Amino acid sequence: MVTALLIVGLIMMIGGIAGCILPLLPGPPLCFLALLIQQLNGAPPFTTNFLLIWGSITIVVTVLDYVIPVYGTKKFGGSKYGIWGCTLGLLVGLWLGPLGIIIGPFVGAFIGEIIASNNSSTALKSAFGSFLGFLVGTLLKLVVCLTMGWYFGAFVYRLVVT
Repeated sequence: MVTALLIVGLIMMIGGIAGCILPLLPGPPLCFLALLIQQLNGAPPFTTNFLLIWGSITIVVTVLDYVIPVYGTKKFGGSKYGIWGCTLGLLVGLWLGPLGIIIGPFVGAFIGEIIASNNSSTALKSAFGSFLGFLVGTLLKLVVCLTMGWYFGAFVYRLVVT
């Protein structure tokens, strides 16, 4: 049973870390579920306070992931077309490799803003804001997921060594 829980937890942790970059996977919630699943082991590895804190962090980061790009776009004068363009650019960029993941959101936001405003300087400025919001949100999710991954790894290490 312990091995099965570890394998399921590991798959969820890997999926959660991948979800920091892939927009279709909920990164932090998957990582948090990986920690929760380990509580089903014979000796629960995490305290209730630890799980409540990480559950709260997961909720806050998940909400901020939707708020930060919108804030970045609006702060730089963008519209919802820029936000949608950023998201679609990321999806297209996934097919183009690592560089596409970085360039896709910016180009998508720029095209979305060109459609909305037909002004290239406004579109460039708001595309930068949308892209910056995307990067901040992704970095925040990645830090949270990698930290949960570290706790998961520490648990697995203690389990294997003892």
